[in-house]
Amino acid sequence: MTTALRLPLARPSLGRREEELVVEVLRSGILSLGPMTARFERAFAECVGRRFAVACSSGTGGLHAALHTVGLQPEDEVITASFSFISSANVILYEHATPVFVDIDDESLTIDPRAVEDAVTDRTRAIIPVHIFGHPCEMPAIMRTAHAHSLAVVEDGCEALLATLDGRVVGADGNPTVYAFYANKQMTTGEGGMITTDDAALEETLRSLVNQGRAAGGAMAFDRLGFNYRMSDITAAIGVGQLERIDELLAAREHVAERYLGALAGVDGVRPPAAPTRLRRSWFVFPIRFERGISRDRVAAHLAASGIQTRPYMPAIHLQPEYARRFGYRRGMLPVTERASDSSLVLPFYPGMNDDDIGYAVQQLRVAIDRAS
Repeated sequence: MTTALRLPLARPSLGRREEELVVEVLRSGILSLGPMTARFERAFAECVGRRFAVACSSGTGGLHAALHTVGLQPEDEVITASFSFISSANVILYEHATPVFVDIDDESLTIDPRAVEDAVTDRTRAIIPVHIFGHPCEMPAIMRTAHAHSLAVVEDGCEALLATLDGRVVGADGNPTVYAFYANKQMTTGEGGMITTDDAALEETLRSLVNQGRAAGGAMAFDRLGFNYRMSDITAAIGVGQLERIDELLAAREHVAERYLGALAGVDGVRPPAAPTRLRRSWFVFPIRFERGISRDRVAAHLAASGIQTRPYMPAIHLQPEYARRFGYRRGMLPVTERASDSSLVLPFYPGMNDDDIGYAVQQLRVAIDRAS
């Protein structure tokens, strides 16, 4: 007998305003390459404090387009983290380059700047730092390495909208930075992404790339090989509505995270997210890690039987079959990443969760840990 789902992993927060804007687009008859997408781009650029924003069909598409501008060659290497969603590595393969995975910091779970520096070779051309789970990477150290070796940097901010480190918002270092709006993100458009930059020439190139390589001002003129990574105006309409209440959305997620942290304080065997000191985390998911001796999979099975949806975020990319086969990665090469990957679980997390929801999740988590120890 299947247990009824009581707490889904994620749930978008959508309201009347998003409906109004979608209807506005439908009634306009302009469903793509129209004024709503341009409106969304302007609003998003202002939100994150960048000069330009280029809408695209997904965070993956945005990362690919941004990395494509680097001009990678088949023998080139790109340094990134294995503790990430697979798209941040896949885009390197799309460009026929080699991903070089380095380990992460055990507290923040973001890429270790010292490991980045140690991994640079004469074939390294770029770095993709991943601001995982809304926790900013140590960008000052990463940028020092990039400048010292003349490396391009493309920031994966897909999970880190408006996260800050030392008061500087993700993307403030001037690198092309990519955001994603899948249904579980801080704000959503269902599918969709955005690339930000302060460089006018790069903005023009990116705008061409996401639209089949179309030349500026040319209806059917194409001056480069591009991709079909356009965002529709229907998608953009949802984004405009979400941006209008982004502060509310982020505050609601922060409130739920604080309630979880309080409820987990007395739960043995669970390692909650790192406490922020120099940063403001943008809460994407609520990840926990289990101490050795606790079976993550048995805990997850009990929670599923109790109607609580979870997910083992993030599986290590370097151990995924395609990457292990192509590049010879094997277990033991990135010990911190592998420990985090093996022990991490994300709990239900979304605006609108109340104390009863959180209390039930944590109560069942306690029971699961007792049975899985």
